[in-house]
Amino acid sequence: MGEFTIQISDDLVNQLVDDAVPKKKSRRIRRKAARETEKPQSNVTDKPESAATPGWPVQPPLFLPGTLPVQPTHSELEGIRSMLQESEKVLERLQKQEENMLQEVTQKAKDLHDKEYKLPNPKPEPCMGERLATLACYKEHIKDPLKCASLVTSFADCLRRFGRLGDK
Repeated sequence: MGEFTIQISDDLVNQLVDDAVPKKKSRRIRRKAARETEKPQSNVTDKPESAATPGWPVQPPLFLPGTLPVQPTHSELEGIRSMLQESEKVLERLQKQEENMLQEVTQKAKDLHDKEYKLPNPKPEPCMGERLATLACYKEHIKDPLKCASLVTSFADCLRRFGRLGDK
């Protein structure tokens, strides 16, 4: 990756130093007594903001309000660019993975739908040829249906073979 720097301000150092020193609980003074004895006091332990604590390396921040930002170095820019390129590659991989998963889920949903709502294959009805021949004969010989007797007999025989017509 690239090099990184950490900026520590004087305020942060002062906060860390102040937090390390245990504070004494102050006694509450009634307001009347406090008003009578109030005097403007200066805190002797206060440090000016520009004073640096020994042992803590202080670096100027990259940007202070009212000032121009410090320009990053070439190596920092290269580090940012490489991180941006890696992020774009990860984003592309995630998008491809999402597309693949969407296709898989869509295909599985379609398969389930097809299995659930698919009509069973209808069995061919036995004696369909004999039936159609008999009906055609009746239509042709409306006035003399006895001419279709042989077709009716063969249709009935076929039905008996398949158990559709009970013997009497």
